[in-house]
Amino acid sequence: MQRSMRTLFLLGAVAVPLAAQAPRAAQPDYAAAMKHEHGRETPTASPIARIAPRTAVTGVEVMYGMVDGKMLHGYLAKPAGVSRGGPALIVVHEWWGLNDNIKAIADRYAGEGFTVLAVDLFGRVATTPDTAMVLYQAAMKDVTGGEKNLAAGIAYLKAQDVGKIGSVGYCFGGHWSLRTGLVGGTDIKAVTIYYGAPITEPSQLQRLTAPVLGLYGGLDKGIPVDSVRAMERVMKSEGRTVSINVYATADHGFSNPSGQAYNAAAATDAWTKSLAFFRANLR
Repeated sequence: MQRSMRTLFLLGAVAVPLAAQAPRAAQPDYAAAMKHEHGRETPTASPIARIAPRTAVTGVEVMYGMVDGKMLHGYLAKPAGVSRGGPALIVVHEWWGLNDNIKAIADRYAGEGFTVLAVDLFGRVATTPDTAMVLYQAAMKDVTGGEKNLAAGIAYLKAQDVGKIGSVGYCFGGHWSLRTGLVGGTDIKAVTIYYGAPITEPSQLQRLTAPVLGLYGGLDKGIPVDSVRAMERVMKSEGRTVSINVYATADHGFSNPSGQAYNAAAATDAWTKSLAFFRANLR
């Protein structure tokens, strides 16, 4: 699919007019890359299907804000018997949208003691790669609207009297988990990225105060490891705390039990690292 240079620029990191910028190389077309990664997939259950939460949880659909006249609907999961308080997480969905798999992930984190808001940056769920690509492109073109959505999610959690807030996202949501850290500033205390498109603009990363955990597949051709290492170098040069983990035999989407690239060993290790990271930074 052909796209304007302005769109390509927005995918990289920073949404400002190109005319105000010095000449630079075009940024990767991450929508096309994700279409390549997921083009033969549908979000159907693998034999693993879902991983149940460790303890009982409650989950409800919520309206967590409004942006440009549109209500924002998400999914709120909590440990059973907990009404308010405790550490919290923003969860951002994959390029398939806020589907049952993402709600199951929210439940799983809730089973570890977190209040979890799974936000919706698409407004609908995709069941085919073509639909997912359209939704992905639209969201990546509207960085301002997406960041307003995330800000509303953070404000909603703060109104729940939660403790420290972190973020985690997968695929499309990995990029937007990082943007949650940019939007939230000091309100976000930990950011986890699962195979999300990197941001390398120092002017954008200046907004980041939270430590970052990155979890990537060494076989991922949509998000090449060298681009992730470039982000790591910029973060470190900006004085940010970042830890990047690359699973050599894992592909894009390795943590999704409803996808065809699920890698149990990598997913289990990544889950363990994510929990330890959040517990260290949000407790």
